[in-house]
Amino acid sequence: MTEMPVVVAVDGSEHSRRALEWALGAAHRLGAELRVVHVSPEELQVGLARIHSLGQDPEIVDAVLDGARRRVEAYADGTVRASYETLEGSVSDALLAQARKARMLVLGSRGRGGFASLLLGSTSRSLTSVAPCPVVVVPHEARAAALADRPEAGRVVLGLHPEETADDVLEFAFQEARRRGVALEAVTAYPVPVSPLLMVGPPAPVMPLTELPDPDRPELVEEAKEHQATRLGPFTERYRSVEVSQVVAPSDAAGRLVEDSRTAGLLVVGRHHRRLRPEAMLMGSVANAVLLHAECPVAVVPARPEQPSTH
Repeated sequence: MTEMPVVVAVDGSEHSRRALEWALGAAHRLGAELRVVHVSPEELQVGLARIHSLGQDPEIVDAVLDGARRRVEAYADGTVRASYETLEGSVSDALLAQARKARMLVLGSRGRGGFASLLLGSTSRSLTSVAPCPVVVVPHEARAAALADRPEAGRVVLGLHPEETADDVLEFAFQEARRRGVALEAVTAYPVPVSPLLMVGPPAPVMPLTELPDPDRPELVEEAKEHQATRLGPFTERYRSVEVSQVVAPSDAAGRLVEDSRTAGLLVVGRHHRRLRPEAMLMGSVANAVLLHAECPVAVVPARPEQPSTH
């Protein structure tokens, strides 16, 4: 069986250029084929259909793919196997079909046709919700993390709910950390009284553990740490070369993850499948929040059906 490729969607925008560069590095680390795809604009598809109906078959050069090919050849210098294909149909449907046979799907945070004020395009949002493979959303350069020259810069950050995050999510995060040769930071939230401020706006800022809303209940912190360590145990044993740091944060996991994304190389979260609970309706899913606000690439990893639902 042919190994599944890393698929990246391009459309000629700055967002897709950054996605292409990220996917190229991922394919190199995995030793996988890089599959570069471009969905033809709808108006071009309609025009070609009319021409074909007249019995003509013109040869159309895909300028977007040609530009991507030149960039890959310049950056990879033959070290990565790459293929290129122009796709037809709606963007979401065409890319979802590619995701079904991909090791991972890489997208820019917003496409050429998106509004400048939007941080996450509709295509990226829909595919992170339904794709059967991990989807990595790469932010625009203006939102990319400005990595400082510090040991933690470039690390993999994992959003971990000990009872609900699936093994597939942890496996992906640990493998990425090992391939990159960087540390992994696992972030787990513990419950505190819900504030009305969580109902609106971006994720709340992280409060240091010395400024907890309920300082008389340190058992919440200790219990969260114990659950987190138990959940991580099998993976730290299997990936002994990966340095792991454990973080617990009060209530707002998304806020801590967004804060960490400013110096991280990759943020990994599971996909939300659970039925909504009252607190979920108040705060929204962690995956959605980090996709909207994170400053580094975000990997949204689905779980296999037999695994527990994810965060």
